[in-house]
Amino acid sequence: MNKIVRNHYPVENLPADLREGLGEGKTVRVVVEIEGEQLDALPVSMRGERKKPLTVGETLKMIEKYRLRRPVDVDMKEAVQRVRELRDEWDDE
Repeated sequence: MNKIVRNHYPVENLPADLREGLGEGKTVRVVVEIEGEQLDALPVSMRGERKKPLTVGETLKMIEKYRLRRPVDVDMKEAVQRVRELRDEWDDE
């Protein structure tokens, strides 16, 4: 995706039609993107506006897909053990 971002851009440097109502001496954030490319970066399920809210079933399906893709949870005991092993690596050197 081609995107140009300019933070703290002086209003005076904007074209006249974009300066309307912004006031002199201020700065703005300018974002320039090629039309259509931003949507192409999104998953198909998120493109466009939904006409109606998600149903309970759709929501549950999305939650289940998320759970299947995320890494396995680690219990506290295992997490502490990993940290201790990493710490001990530094002590050995």
